[in-house]
Amino acid sequence: MWCGAAVRAVRGAGGSRAASGAAAAQLRRWLEGELDGIRGAGTWKSERVIASRQGPHLRLAGGGAGILNFCANNYLGLSSHPQVIRAAVQALEEFGAGLSSVRFICGTQSIHKDLEEKIARFHQREDAILYASCFDANAGIFEANKYRYKHMDMHDLEAKLQDAQKHRLRLVATDGAFSMDGDIAPLREICQLAQKYDALVFIDECHATGFLGPNGRGTDELLGVMDKVTIINSTLGKALGGAAGGYTTGPKPLIDLLRQRSRPYLFSNSLPPAVVGCASKALDLLMESNAIAQSMAAKTQRFRSKMTAAGFTISGKDHPICPVMLGDARLAAVMAEDMLSRGIYVIGFSYPVVPKGKARIRVQISAVHSDEDIDRCVEAFIEVGRKHGALP
Repeated sequence: MWCGAAVRAVRGAGGSRAASGAAAAQLRRWLEGELDGIRGAGTWKSERVIASRQGPHLRLAGGGAGILNFCANNYLGLSSHPQVIRAAVQALEEFGAGLSSVRFICGTQSIHKDLEEKIARFHQREDAILYASCFDANAGIFEANKYRYKHMDMHDLEAKLQDAQKHRLRLVATDGAFSMDGDIAPLREICQLAQKYDALVFIDECHATGFLGPNGRGTDELLGVMDKVTIINSTLGKALGGAAGGYTTGPKPLIDLLRQRSRPYLFSNSLPPAVVGCASKALDLLMESNAIAQSMAAKTQRFRSKMTAAGFTISGKDHPICPVMLGDARLAAVMAEDMLSRGIYVIGFSYPVVPKGKARIRVQISAVHSDEDIDRCVEAFIEVGRKHGALP
């Protein structure tokens, strides 16, 4: 609206389309300069086009069949699970393509309420609220003063808690598992400090829900602090079917207040029925058996141990996110392309996604990878690493 008003004001004062054209040309020159800078730094991010379902084996557009995929958030392999797909089709046929509404007007169906109840039961919390994404769920929570503490630094966290004593409520927020490094938050220590300074604990569990902990409930279950974590935000777009959506689960009064005041919830369309159906079935499968979640540990250990033995540095510990640390952005990009030529789909990550000098290829293990898949990936890394000087 403000842009349109500005254009009208220029024209009303004797401006012309030429002035607008000059501004557009100036914008284009600036944009092209920024894009050239990204290319020159070796940090350009290309989008490969997939012509098949998500899974451990892919087909790329323009050829490239039989590609092994090692970079999806498809931790449990449920993105193309036949029961998950059938549940999506059934929800689509019964409840339609979408709601054309936000939740509080005419956008709440029985399946939305059922999924929220199921999420709360899975996490052993009082209630849950659905969002279009976990990013939106986080935006719905954090509208307050913020103190940022250093990564996994409990001394710095304690100093920030001391500074925050002037506030009525204090909430310590952390990822349960960190997506770029594959490390797990020291939740026991965080909860101890929170208790010492009368603070609450919040965790973002996007890279933990479904596969960490004995029953896949996440980091708080893994570390035995479920009763000490007040609020959990997570996603439906990774382990739980891989479609889209996020949620907050915690005390019922908090969820009730979010339904009244959370702007991303109030101003975003309801999750489409097919997405709800996918996530609901994924949770059913998880709550019926922990076998899928438990299969991750051995496969993760197989990859990490073989890569370490080959001479690579793998960040994190005991998490299916296995960052192969390379340092140089160009090296990460070139090695990722060379891996693809050997039938292994991985992606190089560099600044600004990760700090400068910390470029890496992030490998992600899925429950549907076979031992043979993992061994083939390791062999390709060894070949490519030696070719480009990442290994002796």
